[in-house]
Amino acid sequence: MSTTPPLMPPPLQPLPALEPQNQRLPGLDAVRGFALLGILLMNIEGFNGPLWLSGAGVEPDQAGLDRLLDTFIYIVVQGSFFPLFSLLFGIGFALMGQRLRARGGAFTPIHLRRMGCLLVIGLLHGLLVWSGDILLTYALLGLLLPAFDVLPKRWLGLAGALGIGCAVMVTLLLAGLMAMMAASPDNQAFVQAGQQIQDAVQAQMQAYGQGTYWQAVKQRGSDLLAGLQNLFVIGSQLLGLFLIGAALVANGALADPAGHARLWAWLRWGAWPLGLLLSTLAWWISPFNPPWSLAFDSLLVQAIKLLAGSLIGLGWLAWGLRWQQLLRPLRAVGQMALSNYLAQSLLCTGFFYGYGLGYFGQLRRSEQVLMVLAVFALQALLSWLWLRWFNQGPVEWLWRAGTYGRFAPLKRTGLGA
Repeated sequence: MSTTPPLMPPPLQPLPALEPQNQRLPGLDAVRGFALLGILLMNIEGFNGPLWLSGAGVEPDQAGLDRLLDTFIYIVVQGSFFPLFSLLFGIGFALMGQRLRARGGAFTPIHLRRMGCLLVIGLLHGLLVWSGDILLTYALLGLLLPAFDVLPKRWLGLAGALGIGCAVMVTLLLAGLMAMMAASPDNQAFVQAGQQIQDAVQAQMQAYGQGTYWQAVKQRGSDLLAGLQNLFVIGSQLLGLFLIGAALVANGALADPAGHARLWAWLRWGAWPLGLLLSTLAWWISPFNPPWSLAFDSLLVQAIKLLAGSLIGLGWLAWGLRWQQLLRPLRAVGQMALSNYLAQSLLCTGFFYGYGLGYFGQLRRSEQVLMVLAVFALQALLSWLWLRWFNQGPVEWLWRAGTYGRFAPLKRTGLGA
């Protein structure tokens, strides 16, 4: 007799652990591993070429399979997996708060120390390894999260949606402002701004493609400062996604998915396809948008992609939890997400950059995808092997030690020497 599959995944239950604070939610670890694959598919462009050209769309000189893959990644992947990671970050914040408060601990001081440690990790990563780092931004915005604890839990999701909406509106206002500047008879400032961006892209090509390690470090410092200037736009979006993730914990949607079936169904069958439709619209309006193109269409596309990516990210979360058994092989990668994220940067900059193997700008899109699959498969194997012997990833272990001021046992007990 056949059985009908459940509409929702079972409630997320913690795995057995040595200590309560180390308990894992296997479904979330699987989704986190899936998100890490999407992040590498996004970031590989920023390793193979200038960081500021990554995510600009489908390059006009692409053809055949390369163009098809570039188009698929731009519509489905680009701009949607860092929102998924942001949702998971917000979920982690809320779950940690719940566990600490249940034991009578003070959450805010620990959270602030945790974000301080993440800030240091992000700064070192951004300066010494890869300037496309997102950890520094997460740490800075994460410092603000305790301020939202005063909100009733039913308002958290609304506040998150408002944050995303503000980011979209600011981008649209910038589009209007740039259109006015371009139409002005004296638009020299508009022209100069575009030229400065082109010069910055050329500097990235020189430093990362042909420069020494210390020249690359200098360029990374410049890139980080420029990237922080975008916080007034992207910061609102990311903070909004953090709050939506926290709301899914606070309102019980993660613990009781069956009781919130309509919400999860809307995320899967409403938010996800709507986001894909908007992303396709953005591609149709303007497939390629180099950062020095400050025209109205280019900035309009950025606003559409920002909203589309947030919706697709929400959909990926819902589908990922629905598919958590299928994604089970990715749990170990997700459990070591921070270590694996940093390892991706080390491997890829070492492969592409001029002070490494020097393959900068040499891989076609199809070859980049093959490299992503190879690197991720290696990480999945190594993560599985590592967690057979150790409780946490190495960077996670250091992060935890910095947060709590003591080193927890790293090696699993009872496994021999």
